[in-house]
Amino acid sequence: MKYIPVIGGAIAVLNCSQALTSDLSAGVPNSGKPYAWTGFYAGGHFGYGAAAFSHGANPLPAQGVLLPQSATGLIGGYQLGYNRQLANRAVIGVEADATFTSPADGPALTRSPVPFNTTIDYVGTVRGRIGYAFDRFMPYVTGGVAWGHTHINVNDADGVTPLFPVGHYQAGWTAGLGLEYAVSSGWTAKAEYGYVDLSHKAYDLSGFGLGSVNVDPRIHLFRLGLNYQFGARPWLPALDGKTKPPASDDWNVHVQTTVLPQGYGPIRSPYASPQSLPGGGQFQATWTTTAFLGARLWHGGEVYLNPELAQGFGLNGTLGLAGFSNGEAQKAGAAFPKIRAQRYYFKQTFGLGGEQEAVEDGPNQLAGKRDIDRFTLILGRFAIGDFFDGNSYAKDPRADFMNWAMWSSGAYDFPADLPGYTRGAMVELNRKDWAIRAGLFQVPSAPNSDVLTFKTGGTVVEFEERHTIFEQPGKLRVGVFANRGNTANYHEVVDLAAANSAFDINTITFADQRTRLKYGFYVNVEQQIVSDIGLFARASWNDGQNQILSFTDIDCSVSGGLSIKGTRWGRADDTVGIGGAINGLSTAHRDFLAAGGTGLLIGDGQLNYRNERILEAYYAYSVIRGVTLTGDYQLVVNPAYNADRGPVSIFSGRLHAEF
Repeated sequence: MKYIPVIGGAIAVLNCSQALTSDLSAGVPNSGKPYAWTGFYAGGHFGYGAAAFSHGANPLPAQGVLLPQSATGLIGGYQLGYNRQLANRAVIGVEADATFTSPADGPALTRSPVPFNTTIDYVGTVRGRIGYAFDRFMPYVTGGVAWGHTHINVNDADGVTPLFPVGHYQAGWTAGLGLEYAVSSGWTAKAEYGYVDLSHKAYDLSGFGLGSVNVDPRIHLFRLGLNYQFGARPWLPALDGKTKPPASDDWNVHVQTTVLPQGYGPIRSPYASPQSLPGGGQFQATWTTTAFLGARLWHGGEVYLNPELAQGFGLNGTLGLAGFSNGEAQKAGAAFPKIRAQRYYFKQTFGLGGEQEAVEDGPNQLAGKRDIDRFTLILGRFAIGDFFDGNSYAKDPRADFMNWAMWSSGAYDFPADLPGYTRGAMVELNRKDWAIRAGLFQVPSAPNSDVLTFKTGGTVVEFEERHTIFEQPGKLRVGVFANRGNTANYHEVVDLAAANSAFDINTITFADQRTRLKYGFYVNVEQQIVSDIGLFARASWNDGQNQILSFTDIDCSVSGGLSIKGTRWGRADDTVGIGGAINGLSTAHRDFLAAGGTGLLIGDGQLNYRNERILEAYYAYSVIRGVTLTGDYQLVVNPAYNADRGPVSIFSGRLHAEF
């Protein structure tokens, strides 16, 4: 896996975190003197692109979300550079960047099956910039060298499923123009167009009976970006009157980056399928980098956008465990980073008067005050776990427990696409001692689909009660949920397979899919015992008659554990966690797997059923403020509910940085 561009962005994030914290907390009044552009900067960009590769190259359609699909789709990445402002207001500089493309657009790909598809994985450039400073505005032109990685996927007989990727690096040149504007203390925003011309490459696909394919990339990139300006360095003469505009409470920027490697050794495996953990052991890693952008539109009205780059794979491509071991592992893993607009939503809060509470600045949270008694409406794209099934001690695989059955109610088959997000609306009524919230969401068009639809839909209602026991705070959350999706019925599939032994059970499963209901509940408890020790517990259940649609192959689950801060040994920012989970299946679901059926993540071809049991323990060590290094151990007994396989010991590391 190619992590170098991502590492560069992560280093830039770590280097600027302290400066960002201080500059965002207090601005410098603008005295009317000209803004000076000299200094180093780092930032990110997000936008849209298009590309052509040559006649007959069959560009892979990439997701454009609200824009048309194209050979790049949405784009995003990092940049860093240096500016030097001259006495005549000319600004010269140098900038390096890496830009990544979107995942494939599934429906567009299905509509036009072809023997192979060509795609661009990423583009990197090193460019000179020449601009002219009109105080806080700076138009500029730019140009330099470029390189990129293209690859061709030879498809299966269906003309859609990729089988044999073949890739190459290609060099070239780039040119463009843009406009940059200093928006607040240390921050500048830019809009930029760039053209990239990469060298010609002939792919020899004669081994697949496809002859030679010419790939000659011509790429157009339209980017919006944010940069943090570090300012002039002590060894450079400062320009007279250098000032920066004040920071604003009406918008914020936060960033996180998390790398999470996992591995296990050989396990007992008398039989296996492609959806089983490999018996010989395996090592995989994931890396995510997310920007959290927020802006206040008016009193109570806020918008948020979270572009995210994700790279890497879970163990066995996120297959083989019902309680999967890596909460960062998406079902849409990729060898190169892929950009998605994971969250984009509008939030309106209506205060009902009375006592107020302070709101701290944070990711997807603008600083200020709000009424404790309030009504909130949220519309857009987000993860259901952003607002439901919360828990202070087991909720975030980037900070606490990693296992899916620990940070979520495992039997809640929440609606989501492959990365775990959906579109919809939720409302919340909050009081001092309780809250009630409800939502209506899109569901996948079929199990494990990346396409969301409102034709059926998913709903959830949650009640939250807040209390104190011996002066220690706690919360109880109870949720009920129902999804209508395009799924098969386990009993019907098993009966049809028994009566038609010439047909594969999974072919029968596909043919049996139609609109069906799945419903269930969850109970979620958190309780502080003393100031630095808390416990959590969850229980969840669904009816278990029809296919799992979105989350994971669990019909009933209980989990619980302890979270301990390191105050007692002089490490107040460290955390120790230990917990366990037991997952189970309905009788119908067991029979389906035993007959050779496959679920979302599991299916060994046969089944000696036992409950899947999980133990997890971790130590999160605070390196510096905002940077945590974690060691994690998970023991999974009866992986995928199969007593014939395992147990498996999974060792993980995690480096997480945020500001």
